[in-house]
Amino acid sequence: MLIVGTPLGRIGLCEENGKLSQLVFSPPGFTAGTATPFLLEAARQLSLYLSGKLTAFTLPLAPAGGTEFQRTVWNALIDIPFGKAESYGGIAVKIGNPHAARAVGMACRCNPLPIMIPCHRVLGSGGKLTGYAGELSVKKQLLKLEKIAFCE
Repeated sequence: MLIVGTPLGRIGLCEENGKLSQLVFSPPGFTAGTATPFLLEAARQLSLYLSGKLTAFTLPLAPAGGTEFQRTVWNALIDIPFGKAESYGGIAVKIGNPHAARAVGMACRCNPLPIMIPCHRVLGSGGKLTGYAGELSVKKQLLKLEKIAFCE
């Protein structure tokens, strides 16, 4: 794990077989591992994104864990463009399971690659700001960075 300081606090980045597998906010008790060229590139892209200079990551991703349903949701999240938001219900419809809005929310909560798999771009109905595994204050910062309107 490579641990980097960001405006959001410490973030840990994990690599598996040349792909980004996990992003951890404020990794407790983790010690920094080897800073591979891949992880250094991931840290560079994350820094550019957080400074408003990057709108799309070009890193290969291999999210750690997840059920088939969660992976389906995560793949749908990747399709939400920078600066746009979608609702949990909208994602449920897009994956062909229109009654699964709550399950979509739980899949977002289990997302091992927040920011890169942009679960922060998912809002409640009517643009309502809802939970975020990396803390609601972080979700607000990311939405503001992308100029996405939301209701508190």
